[in-house]
Amino acid sequence: MPSDSSSFLTYAERRFRLSGKALIENGHPYFVPTDTLEEASAQWPEGYLSMSHYDYLGLMHDPQTTEAAKQAIDRHGTGVGGSRLVGGERSAHRAFENAMAEFLGVGGVLTIISGYLTNFSLIGHVLGSKDLVIADELSHNSIIMGCKSGRFDFRTYPHNDLAELDRFLDAHRGDYARVLIATDGLFSMDGDLTDLPRLLDIKEKHDAWLLLDEAHSYGVLGQTGRGLCEHFDVDPKRVELTVGTLSKSFASSGGFIAAEAEVIEWLRFTLPGFVFSVGLPPATIASAHAALDKLCEEPWRVTRLRGNSQYFVKAAQAAGLNTGDAVGEAVVPILFETPAECIFVAEALMESGIYAPPVVHVDIPKDAPRIRFFISASHSTADLDRVIRRVSEALALCRRDEDRISAE
Repeated sequence: MPSDSSSFLTYAERRFRLSGKALIENGHPYFVPTDTLEEASAQWPEGYLSMSHYDYLGLMHDPQTTEAAKQAIDRHGTGVGGSRLVGGERSAHRAFENAMAEFLGVGGVLTIISGYLTNFSLIGHVLGSKDLVIADELSHNSIIMGCKSGRFDFRTYPHNDLAELDRFLDAHRGDYARVLIATDGLFSMDGDLTDLPRLLDIKEKHDAWLLLDEAHSYGVLGQTGRGLCEHFDVDPKRVELTVGTLSKSFASSGGFIAAEAEVIEWLRFTLPGFVFSVGLPPATIASAHAALDKLCEEPWRVTRLRGNSQYFVKAAQAAGLNTGDAVGEAVVPILFETPAECIFVAEALMESGIYAPPVVHVDIPKDAPRIRFFISASHSTADLDRVIRRVSEALALCRRDEDRISAE
């Protein structure tokens, strides 16, 4: 690979005439083993930089989290050997769930082997044939697929259009026994927020339930990382069901549900995604618990993450880049006019040692290709400046070449 920007630009210019489809077919940017990129860091003058990992608090390689995982393996082995209901329970599971519930200010927490499975399993479990689930149209795929999985009715409302949600429920709430509203807190593709106070007013007005997915907002939003409720100064117990993940701020893997203690206890014995799935492995639960401890001990990580995120979105906008509706909280997309343009810039970044794959048709409108940048507390200002500089250079070259080709 070229090792400086000038050789990259020559390389990029040669490949620009390929369409977006051809670019993917001739060496797509997905499923890249990033450990090999880290090992090859010396080939780039400024080293290797990942903007594709949601290690928001910089804890994936923290000595406290990694040491906790190692000790857990030494003590308990690599797995738990079964579902927690029939032999896979370990004391570490309850200890972590209790600590997380206390941190979030909720009655209880239940961890599940997969973050995706958490939404998918939960939605169909709490609703029946006389019920309705209505979701923000840009909710995570795990919500949408969970909404499609049951015998209940399913509707969407336009993204963050809570007035339309309210109008729909005014007209149709009486048609259903129970209604569940489902939405992300911090949207993972756009980096914007749902208006939780307004949503809670609507929910309570119509005697509905709320499922709030805080996968990207725990550890990110609020003064101490307690999520959207802390961000808006709302009592978290007003939300019936909250879903979180351990794979982002908590530097591990798996998902969890937060709710009233009685609801969590009911789910322990009835939720298919929990009852029929293996418990979280010892190393996973230990590293997540260590990350939670670090968050509690070092809230400056949240402050630094927010500062980095705000810096990045403002710098991108100052450079004339389109960040859409991003509010500058951990997830900042840069949008492009065409898929080919998006893929071209992603290649430019990779040629410079910056890994940030393009998102062209997965879970987004076809006319809104983008590169998502996941900001971390571990990023430096120099890292962020480097990314903006490379994106701006590549986009300028791309558009110059496009104009030249159009003129030929």
